[in-house]
Amino acid sequence: MNNFAYRLFALSFRFFALFPLRERAALLSPHMADFTDSLGEMEKELQKRGMKTVRVSGRDIKPDRLTVGAPCRMLRFFTLGACRLAMSSVVFLNDNFMPLADLALRKNAKWVQLWHAEGAFKRFGLDIASLPDDVRARVKHGNAKLHAVICSSSSVVPVYASAFGVPQEKVLPLGSPRADAYIRAAKDADSAAFRQKYFGGAKKKVVLYAPTFRDDPAENKQLLTHFDFDAFQRELGGDYLLVLRLHPQFHDVPVPDGVCNMTGFPDAGGLFAACDLLVTDYSSVCMDFALLGKPCVFYAFDLDKYADDRSFYKDYKTYVPGAVAETFPQLIAAIRAADTHRDVSDRFIRFNFDAQDGRSAERIAEAVL
Repeated sequence: MNNFAYRLFALSFRFFALFPLRERAALLSPHMADFTDSLGEMEKELQKRGMKTVRVSGRDIKPDRLTVGAPCRMLRFFTLGACRLAMSSVVFLNDNFMPLADLALRKNAKWVQLWHAEGAFKRFGLDIASLPDDVRARVKHGNAKLHAVICSSSSVVPVYASAFGVPQEKVLPLGSPRADAYIRAAKDADSAAFRQKYFGGAKKKVVLYAPTFRDDPAENKQLLTHFDFDAFQRELGGDYLLVLRLHPQFHDVPVPDGVCNMTGFPDAGGLFAACDLLVTDYSSVCMDFALLGKPCVFYAFDLDKYADDRSFYKDYKTYVPGAVAETFPQLIAAIRAADTHRDVSDRFIRFNFDAQDGRSAERIAEAVL
């Protein structure tokens, strides 16, 4: 969406704001994520309390959805989407919503940022040094209208205040509803049945490789060339099964034949519960695995470049909850010794999560409603 589109959405929003406000919650997912994260958890909690909920998805206006029905979906976003937001007494969102800077919010409506990750890891939001000035100004102006920003621990309140450009008083360390889902899945999931259905009942340890995206599309398309799938099978195939899950921002990335690809699989909680070990790079998915008490290994083959592009809130190598490998042979060795970093993982969790009781959505609902 460009500036013209933002203003057009704001105009539609202003029209629907003329109608009475309804006691309902709108769940806004601006980008490509499904409603299986914190938004989905809040939806369940609010419905349990008898509150009506409606969804607004940015999928309607994404380029990869430009098919025959794309114009109708885009029209729906600018009309029904604006209507649902303008007439809802509370709006929960999981990412920056660029039109927010232009919206004239109603005095009695609350907009609450849940974000799509937990804790503090790589820099995000206004803390990204390379953020263009016009985008920075728009994001900051929009965030100033937020009623509250939710984070997972009191330790990261200053980080979220800086990343969103809001006073620390607006940042509420009530926990992550998204983490609630993973905690519940770890308790309730039938991992044996999951492995039987999706992994052929493999008795091996299951390694999930979940790298994050780079800002350069060309780098994304080449990302998997840095992972030697043949060497993994040769060195570890007897004891480990490799599963791949790419970030939603990846598009048209070629996946080698024979790789168990769980990208886009909707039940992330069930998948994580069924896996024994995570290999990632700079993805906040490490929060979820560490929270479940499962070992993590970090394959950071482009660490220097990525740190220059995004940078981190703390020293990467001493902060992450697991061993860091910068070459593939180092990665093989780190996987074999993955269970030896429990103390680092425990410290990481204590910093990023105040509570691990699966009740974050309840606390947020109480605070907001």
